[in-house]
Amino acid sequence: MGRRRGVALMGGLVSDVLAWFADPSNLTGSTGVPARILEHIQYSGVALVIAVLIAVPIGAYVGHTGRGGFAVVGVANGMRSLPEIGVVLLLVTFGGGVSLTPVTIALVVLAIPPLLGGTYAGVRNVDRATVDAARGMGMTEREILTKVELPNALPLIIGGLRTATLQVIATAAVAALVGVGGLGRYLIDGLGVRDYTQMAAGALLIAALALTAEAVLAGVQRLVVSPGLRTSASAGRRAAAPPSEPAPPAPSPTRSTPEPELARS
Repeated sequence: MGRRRGVALMGGLVSDVLAWFADPSNLTGSTGVPARILEHIQYSGVALVIAVLIAVPIGAYVGHTGRGGFAVVGVANGMRSLPEIGVVLLLVTFGGGVSLTPVTIALVVLAIPPLLGGTYAGVRNVDRATVDAARGMGMTEREILTKVELPNALPLIIGGLRTATLQVIATAAVAALVGVGGLGRYLIDGLGVRDYTQMAAGALLIAALALTAEAVLAGVQRLVVSPGLRTSASAGRRAAAPPSEPAPPAPSPTRSTPEPELARS
């Protein structure tokens, strides 16, 4: 009986959510779904742009020079442990006020660690022989960074951007806590009046927006990353994969078997 009741409740919630999306009043005006999506993209985009401008140059410089790598890893790990809601409430309480500024700062803090770590690891892991060859050809340090290391590091840099984008879009709902818009309004407003249908619709919209952004960035990565690097990455994954069947045991040498002349040479 309990399972049947749960299935019935879930079916009723799905029907209510579909009816909510079909209601024209939820699709038009300043509080409609298109307007809320644009606000959510705006908040997330501004934070990601600021985070890229901060994290990528620092990660590239530290990865190229090798100076401060330990500090970068420590700072990135430390920033990952900060609670975004706590940062927003702290900034609102001590100086930021009820505005979009505390939310933007919290989202930037959230986006920097994956971008910083991806850029640093990507530049640092470029084959040193390739870097030495570029230096031997007379390239300056800036040319080595921009023409050799950063292009080779693009897969990890874009991977960090994809991770940061997912986290920022999922967390930008906290903007509703300080009275601004975005898709988080459906969660906060629905919670206030116990409208679980509205809350479910808002959660679905945030998840759909995050998955769409992930698909777009995956397409961008495929366009901008060199095919040679994609092939190398695939070969590396195949090489790292466990073998499908055990290798046959090597034959043990016996004293009665004469050693071939070719083997001796």
